[in-house]
Amino acid sequence: MARSIEVPGIGHNAPIPLGARVGNLLCSSGIAGKDAATGKLPADPAQQVLHAFANLEKLLAAGGATLADVVKLTIYVTDDSQRAAINAEWQRCFPDPHQRPARHILTYALQHGMALQLECIALIQKG
Repeated sequence: MARSIEVPGIGHNAPIPLGARVGNLLCSSGIAGKDAATGKLPADPAQQVLHAFANLEKLLAAGGATLADVVKLTIYVTDDSQRAAINAEWQRCFPDPHQRPARHILTYALQHGMALQLECIALIQKG
């Protein structure tokens, strides 16, 4: 049975959980670049990138996972101008090029001023 995962300050404005865990599998919904402290989306796309990756880490922790458990990361961007900021956070989160998850970036018309959204699949290795 799936267990919904929520993180205060970064959830959706809809009846959608931020993520769900079934056994050792954790899947996220779209993770935006909201500031978890304020619940607001910064206007600056580079700040959204920083918050989105921090929010990914918060979701993983809430679901009993870590970045090491991520096997797939899909990133939706409004345009490719954020690739440098995304790659900087990607390398911070996954510094070993031999231990990185699969990744795909798609250009997509996101709503409500979002510059990007992350979507992950994690396979939790610990209990």
